[in-house]
Amino acid sequence: MSDLSTIWAVLLDWLAHGLLHASWWQVLLFTLVVTHITIVSITVFLHRSQAHRSLDLGPIASHFFRFWLWMTSGMVTKEWVAVHRKHHAKCETVDDPHSPVAHGLKTVLLRGSELYRAEAKVPETLKKYGHNTPDDWVERHLYTGRSALGVSLMLIIDVALFGALGLTVWAVQMLWSPIHAAGIINGLGHHWGYRNFEAADASTNISPWGLWIGGEELHNNHHTFPTSAKLSVKPFEFDIGWGYIRLLEMLGQAKVRKTAPQLKLGEMKAVADSQTLEALIANRYEMMAQYATGLRRACNEELERLKQQGAQNTERWAQMRLAQRWLHRDEQKIPAEFKASIAQACDQSPALAKLVAMREELRQLWTRTNVSGEQLVADLQAWCQRAEASGIVALQDFARTLRSARA
Repeated sequence: MSDLSTIWAVLLDWLAHGLLHASWWQVLLFTLVVTHITIVSITVFLHRSQAHRSLDLGPIASHFFRFWLWMTSGMVTKEWVAVHRKHHAKCETVDDPHSPVAHGLKTVLLRGSELYRAEAKVPETLKKYGHNTPDDWVERHLYTGRSALGVSLMLIIDVALFGALGLTVWAVQMLWSPIHAAGIINGLGHHWGYRNFEAADASTNISPWGLWIGGEELHNNHHTFPTSAKLSVKPFEFDIGWGYIRLLEMLGQAKVRKTAPQLKLGEMKAVADSQTLEALIANRYEMMAQYATGLRRACNEELERLKQQGAQNTERWAQMRLAQRWLHRDEQKIPAEFKASIAQACDQSPALAKLVAMREELRQLWTRTNVSGEQLVADLQAWCQRAEASGIVALQDFARTLRSARA
């Protein structure tokens, strides 16, 4: 009877404290660490290495990430990669597996993981977008089709370490990636935040400091340069996922294949030439972001002029405030209800009208495919000449920057 009591006491102690007898803060620290490793596995392995091929991982790192994701999320590499690649290929359309533009923000935030699982079951999606993913014996006979085994193993480990509290730890692990990756990134990352670049979709940077979700917060940067292994592009931005990649490089377990192009400036040329055109096309997103800065500065100057005239409360002031907020965006990104007011603001400001018109002319230099390179260089030279003769400071400064650009 005493032996049975002893066994029962040991069992109760284990249920209450687990093998580690950890304090609450130690359990919290463990949970934060293991969920962070899951996020790092998603961003470094699934996203940057597998989906976009922006880096190659060594066998130790690659196998670790696959095993960890199998235990902590049940994700199958081919399925995740296929769904994500389709997201990029069909972004913001009805065929996008998880676009808030197509499906609604609430749906993506609350049911993002459901949308992912539904798309992962479509054979055509896997066949078309799931190529060049791991297909070795372990993938075929363990990871694929046995997701429940992996997460069950994680459950056993958590309960063994922390007793009954391990159930909570396991539940947090299972919810972590669906909430943050499937919900927040796919939802808020296409709805709210700031944009460095006019990517063709609605992607935004949720935060300039990519810490909590492994750098995926910099979503507009990623959609602009999807094959870049580094998601931060501005001096004030930080991508913790890139830090882990650099660490893996030092350990010989990663090799970066591509990062976002960096605009290089040299001595200003007398006239734009073929190299200038090449630099413009290669760095078009960064160049247009600089042009947008000039547009906003011109709007600010117009607002200051109206303020000096005492016109802060007039319709014209309201129109210029809208222009300040939206005029630097591509026309299709400007809300329809604001377009008339913004057009009137441009009509009342020849400088703004000129900036908008020449912005579209500049964009044509890389969108026209039926024009020879020689003609495009001639058009670029003419554009720079008109910009510098315009008398508009923003245009003159941009033209000089353009003539300093190097490929």
